[in-house]
Amino acid sequence: MVHVGIGYDVHALVAGRKLVLGGVEIPHSKGLDGHSDADALMHAICDALLGAMGEPDIGHFFPNTDPRWKNVASKIFLEEAAKRIALRSGKIINVDATVLAQEPKIYPHINDMKLRIGAALNIPLVKIGIKATTNEMMGFIGREEGIAAMAVASVDLP
Repeated sequence: MVHVGIGYDVHALVAGRKLVLGGVEIPHSKGLDGHSDADALMHAICDALLGAMGEPDIGHFFPNTDPRWKNVASKIFLEEAAKRIALRSGKIINVDATVLAQEPKIYPHINDMKLRIGAALNIPLVKIGIKATTNEMMGFIGREEGIAAMAVASVDLP
């Protein structure tokens, strides 16, 4: 039976941090603030996968109060979600995500993001969709105060 989950994540942009999205370090004057590497794209995808399984969100499994997850690469979270799916004899059908960022431009990095996400989930690139949009200069995203990501995932579970 096919199950669908959605995910959303947002982090503030701050000076002194690397900007990592989809496992790719993107040149920018600011990075995302968070306990791990704050990869909002991978976090949203992880929540979508967990949601498709009827599981709690990423914070339940990897709380930002746990020092083990300090500055950890978010690919670990995706790998764990994929393991949980496999343990239930499930299969990831596809993942589709959108990054909301005024700057920097995301499009040039999408293929590298797909490669890293596909490797973490052990799925082919044709099962991964990544898009990007601005917020048309509106709100905290338009003012370049933060970046958000949303994702949907479908998982076949027996």
